Amino acid sequence: MRTAVDLPRAYRLLNHGPTVLVSAAHGGRRNIMAAAWNMALDFAPPKVAVVIDKSTWTRELVEASGQFALNVPCRAQAAATLALGQRSGRDLPAEQDKFAAHGLSHFAASRIDAPLLDGCVAWLECRVLDEVHNQQKYDLFIGEVVAAWADSRVFADGHWRIGPETDPALHTLHYVAGGHFFAIGDAFEAQPLPAPQGYS
Repeated sequence: MRTAVDLPRAYRLLNHGPTVLVSAAHGGRRNIMAAAWNMALDFAPPKVAVVIDKSTWTRELVEASGQFALNVPCRAQAAATLALGQRSGRDLPAEQDKFAAHGLSHFAASRIDAPLLDGCVAWLECRVLDEVHNQQKYDLFIGEVVAAWADSRVFADGHWRIGPETDPALHTLHYVAGGHFFAIGDAFEAQPLPAPQGYS
């Protein structure tokens, strides 16, 4: 049965892809924020897109450094993800950041200066590809992925390995709105429909 969806909420029909945490650093300062609007763009070289609002402290750091990381959190990090998305790093004292304020450990990236959040299931290190019009008008940042890492318990041989045997705490998070998340379900495989006669 079909039901109409209010257009201001139409984005929620597509917005249950994996939530990411965008981290950035510049001039001795660092920050991390949640972003539900992100996607892969290309294979070679690999590129991603993420929306980073003009009002955010992370946006300032990304623009100043030309770098950012996408950290892919898991269900065990849902509370931290929500907190990082609801609170601004600007509201903290200058000597503190969201990592310290929330007791979140991190480690150094290999190719960029942004910190990577411990406990995530994947990390993508990115350099900004300047598309000033998109950045200013749509808050859309495109990054070339220069290094990528994954937790081998859930991603191996180029594929997500999430199934009944996977610890549910390691399932990726998918934000809808208003503090509501989905966690990814079990993986399964399908076969395509048979080709119709005369279809080549």
